[in-house]
Amino acid sequence: MTAAPDVRLLGPAEIRALAGELDVRPTKKLGQNFVHDPNTVRRIVDLAGVGAGDVVLEVGPGLGSLTLGLLGSSADVVAVEIDPVLAGRLSETVAERGGSAAGRLTVLTADALRLAAADLPRAPTAIVANLPYNVAVPVVLHLLAELPSLRTGMVMVQTEVADRMAAGPGGRVYGVPSVKLAWYGNARKVAPVPRAVFWPVPNVDSALVAFERAGQRAESERVAVFAAVDAAFSQRRKTLRAALAGWAGSADRAGEILVAAGVDPRARGERLTVEDFTRIAAAREAPCPQGARETPPTV
Repeated sequence: MTAAPDVRLLGPAEIRALAGELDVRPTKKLGQNFVHDPNTVRRIVDLAGVGAGDVVLEVGPGLGSLTLGLLGSSADVVAVEIDPVLAGRLSETVAERGGSAAGRLTVLTADALRLAAADLPRAPTAIVANLPYNVAVPVVLHLLAELPSLRTGMVMVQTEVADRMAAGPGGRVYGVPSVKLAWYGNARKVAPVPRAVFWPVPNVDSALVAFERAGQRAESERVAVFAAVDAAFSQRRKTLRAALAGWAGSADRAGEILVAAGVDPRARGERLTVEDFTRIAAAREAPCPQGARETPPTV
């Protein structure tokens, strides 16, 4: 991404000056680590592939480093910031440094975990954000559920979170975030992000995760599938027959459902794809076919 000529990105000196002006002391509670390296900002925007015609949702814009980079790509930006002090200064920062791009920014003071489609001035097409590590997965999943217009995303998260988001079946880190994100589409870990590009320097490593939505499916189907996923991984060391007993009503009924879905009742959740969980959820709602019982009925 080559920033528009009249957009001036923030560097380390500007970040510290803004923080000092606002008396901002980054807190672990809000997961505040501000990117102060313009090259990193350019790289994130390049990898996100956004530009003119896109409406980008940025969660946690902080002091505006990434916001300016996104505006430099010619995209419209809706920035959602929970901290009222930071939200109040962001429009002013963009007016000072964004040149003609400043008119393409909308700032909302809101909690992204409670954001609804009706709160936004336009339907966003992409999410690009440096997400607070402690809420990264819940934020992404909430926004994908709430905003069907989101087609793509590029988020910066803690490396361990990135690994879980992009993991495939069978791996040690494959779990609830992996399956639920796969429900919406394809997620992949793109690149590491050095600690040195942040202020303050975090004590964890970071990485970029990209995802693309595969298509739209019914909300009722999502709720059913996610309930099965939650149950399967709540006791991930147990077989699915045992782990899904509460969800199904009994271990025997769980076994019947699994057999009907074409899944081995002795398997564990970490081996299943999102398609497997989709069949399991559907089988729970369908009558159990004759002969599909896990064991012969007792006479």
